[in-house]
Amino acid sequence: PVFAMGIAGVSYFLSGGLAHAAQSDNGFRSLSDIGPLQPPDENGIMLPAGFRSRVVARSGQMPTSNSAFRWHASPDGGACFPTSEGGWVYVSNSEESSQTGGVGALRFNANGSIVDAYSILENTSRNCAGGATPWGTWLSCEEIESGQVFECDPMGNTAAVVRPGLGTFNHEAVAVDLQHNCAYLTEDMRDGGLYRFVSARGLPDLTEGRLEIAAVVSRDGVDYIEWLEISDPQGSIVATRRQVPDYFPFNGGEGIAMHDSKVYFTTKGDNRVWCYDTLSQRIDVIYDAATSSNPILTGVDNVAITPGGDVLVAEDGGNMQIVVLTTDFEPVPLLQIIGQEKPRRIEKCKTNKKNI
Repeated sequence: PVFAMGIAGVSYFLSGGLAHAAQSDNGFRSLSDIGPLQPPDENGIMLPAGFRSRVVARSGQMPTSNSAFRWHASPDGGACFPTSEGGWVYVSNSEESSQTGGVGALRFNANGSIVDAYSILENTSRNCAGGATPWGTWLSCEEIESGQVFECDPMGNTAAVVRPGLGTFNHEAVAVDLQHNCAYLTEDMRDGGLYRFVSARGLPDLTEGRLEIAAVVSRDGVDYIEWLEISDPQGSIVATRRQVPDYFPFNGGEGIAMHDSKVYFTTKGDNRVWCYDTLSQRIDVIYDAATSSNPILTGVDNVAITPGGDVLVAEDGGNMQIVVLTTDFEPVPLLQIIGQEKPRRIEKCKTNKKNI
């Protein structure tokens, strides 16, 4: 397996065997028994035995002599996309402000060598997280009051397109649900909403659709989501979440990802990981640092799910770990970055000035 991440101007790839991990039913090895973290390697990363890390880009420097492109500052959310020749493209958001953000890309050949570097989105602001689509594009989210979602071509062949139907708000991340013809979006506010965009023409069309926000109702001691329509997705007069008084406020929505008809997302204000079952509509907290018997995961941020069903949560703060929540929702550290325990900046749960 290969894991990619961007921290404080450095992008890493982590790879290695899982010789001592448990085998899941689908052939992907579970991360539940990877073993303890070893002392930091030459890149300052603590990893389990059998893993190794590699620096692939640094802010302000050219990742490859094949391109004059310089890697962006403030790398944040990213994803990998396969190429036709057996390699892959890694895309990475830039969380720079004042229309100096965007998305950069690294292209690798089948041997893992970088063969190209380029921009796939420019002149945007605070591109925080986002999400990969099943049809091979990257949705990059602006974390500002007037934030938009941009659909980008990882290969760089087609210009990025703004998708206003996905709403105007402090976007954080997005996950696509082909089964239900929709996308789920988080909002990074103290009282942010959980949103659902339902395509009018069917996915992959994101041009038109219905934007909804989650309300939570309890029945027999179990919480369920009900989706309520937002009349003005652009929030031109009243902020999107404020248009529906009965919405449920999530405390600082962060990363979001889908696996096996379930949506997993994090809220950093209360250090929780949530699971929403799209079939039953049930929603549960599967990890809460305040009540966990092993509260090693704090500063919850981006989320990824392995094919085996393990939930990977990256910390932005805490002790800068990526923590695995196993299929039993037990936290296990996958790696730790040394020397960057403090987050890059403290800014995300800020006040929205529009009709708050």
